[in-house]
Amino acid sequence: QVQLVESGGGLVQAGGSLRLSCAASGSISRADNMGWYRQAPGNQRRELVATIIGGAYTNYADSVKGRFTISRDNAKNTVTLQMTSLKPEDTAVYYCNVVKFNSPRMEYWGKGTLVTVSS
Repeated sequence: QVQLVESGGGLVQAGGSLRLSCAASGSISRADNMGWYRQAPGNQRRELVATIIGGAYTNYADSVKGRFTISRDNAKNTVTLQMTSLKPEDTAVYYCNVVKFNSPRMEYWGKGTLVTVSS
């Protein structure tokens, strides 16, 4: 079983920066996909923000490319999202996610942390 705890959300002005962290307890492998998703107010869908496998293979939503950076520390089982040049449209609850590609595939979510960007 994997438990995920996010931290680092808050209120920031447009153009500012925030750093989100997610600590995972339980068994995490380098082969597991770790990432961040977000759900904007009034939107029922969670959208991908960024994911990382191992230490080098990253994937970003087009809307955050060049502004957000995802990284992970495999020794500490943490994944971090550095967000810069924040925009009001980045306002959302950000969720940490882990996917284990075993059989069966297992997916875990954190409870989320709110990021609010004021204009």
